[in-house]
Amino acid sequence: MAIVGSVLIALAAVVQLVFFAMESMLWSSPNVWRRFGIADQRDADVVRPMAYNQGFYNLFLAGGATVGLVLYWTTLRHVGFGLIFFTGTCMALAAMVLLTTGRRHWRAALLQGLPSLVALVLFSIAHAG
Repeated sequence: MAIVGSVLIALAAVVQLVFFAMESMLWSSPNVWRRFGIADQRDADVVRPMAYNQGFYNLFLAGGATVGLVLYWTTLRHVGFGLIFFTGTCMALAAMVLLTTGRRHWRAALLQGLPSLVALVLFSIAHAG
């Protein structure tokens, strides 16, 4: 179960990296900010500082999950599990918050939250055994 959980938490980290890239590095592209429901360049410019900041939250979650995986599979299994559990929980909870912002965000919420949620369940079962 820990192997499948590892694949899923790695996938969740990649998703976070994609959001980081879009929000913090590629935001100036209309194709990117339109994906986030921004209607025009003026609004995109207003939202840009917030998107930039949010992107780094995603980067840090991806980094925590990655470090957690490395530690889990090398020397510090309990520390790695703690990092995986914390970052995976943050990802899953962020997806739930996204759902509260409107029904049109359900796909993004599933993409962001489902891999981390399933990974948490699998890691918890593996870690308990």
